[in-house]
Amino acid sequence: MLRYTLKRLLSLVISLAVASIVIFVVIEVAPGDPASFMLGMNAQPETLAALRSELGLDASKPERYLTWVTGMLSGDFGTSYTYRTPVSQMIGDRLWISLPLALYALALSTLVAFPAGIYAASRRGQAGDIGVMGATQLGVAVPNFWFAMMLVLIFAINLRWFAAGGFVGWDQGFWAGLHALTLPAIALALPQAAILARVMRSSLLDVLGEDFMRTARAKGLTARQALWRHGLRNALIPVLTIIGLQFSFLLAGSIIIEQVFYLPGLGRLVFQSISARDLIVVESVVMLLVFSVIVVNFLVDLAYAAVDPRLRSRA
Repeated sequence: MLRYTLKRLLSLVISLAVASIVIFVVIEVAPGDPASFMLGMNAQPETLAALRSELGLDASKPERYLTWVTGMLSGDFGTSYTYRTPVSQMIGDRLWISLPLALYALALSTLVAFPAGIYAASRRGQAGDIGVMGATQLGVAVPNFWFAMMLVLIFAINLRWFAAGGFVGWDQGFWAGLHALTLPAIALALPQAAILARVMRSSLLDVLGEDFMRTARAKGLTARQALWRHGLRNALIPVLTIIGLQFSFLLAGSIIIEQVFYLPGLGRLVFQSISARDLIVVESVVMLLVFSVIVVNFLVDLAYAAVDPRLRSRA
């Protein structure tokens, strides 16, 4: 297990190094100059040069890359060009919204998808299976931003159970913050639950046809006992992959939902920074999101090894 973990850790470090280079190069070659954007088209060359020097934009690209990377390793993400605020502080303030939202949505999707997928697989071809698959097909097809607007219309405007948007802040209490994130989390969880339920059903059906399942039945276990004791664990490997990918998507790809509900999360921060040509913020947030994706995949690999001992023996 130790050898397997070290190999995956080495792969993580290499992936992060390559990702940092790609992110820096792609963002730096984008057209437009932050200093020119901040001062306007009629700025004097001397003023423009002074601002570029103050922001560190007059250094060579390799120097700027090394400064950026070494700063991130020490926890210093630089200073925002637009707000003149430490980027780490801006990310920290918004991460406490985006991260709980992603975890909340992932928990909801898992709580819905696991029972639905297991129920459909245990009743293959029956009315229950057809009903669950029809519901998941609808969940995949419905755009989450449209579903989010329907949630606002029904539960915020008509029933007045939730606020239509905004975030009260965690200083108002855990349950108040969770209440504010409920509608956005449901809007994010719907398509993810539909996808996860379909994967769960498909994986379980594959496992139920294996020889060891027939052997378990031959030893006297009921269909339900064989499914819960032997089938479910062996069906988890592809499901864990989807869960890991979903968490990364929920953390990095919730910009539309954050716009619908006016949540000051990481998605809105990236959108606003791109509009303002605040490159240091865009680079740092994107790198943080890539880091979360790679780390989650690393943890999923470790979960694979815990579920399937054959992977440890191949390392």
